[in-house]
Amino acid sequence: MIKPNELFEDFQKNVQELIAKSPAADIEKNVKAFMAQGFAKMDLVTREEFDIQRALVDALRERVEKLETTVAELEKKLSQ
Repeated sequence: MIKPNELFEDFQKNVQELIAKSPAADIEKNVKAFMAQGFAKMDLVTREEFDIQRALVDALRERVEKLETTVAELEKKLSQ
């Protein structure tokens, strides 16, 4: 299976080869604009944004687990 990065790199390489052989100088600019527009529609995030959100989710998961343990202990004390 081809990774998305490899797919984009291959596409970029092919486009660069096409530009080198093409008399139209603004093809690269148009392709970059087209790709940027496509990526914007995909609602992508950067690796940094993803890592920040992942860290927040991990911290929240840990907090929830601690709260669940505390609630279970309190429920146990109340039932005795």
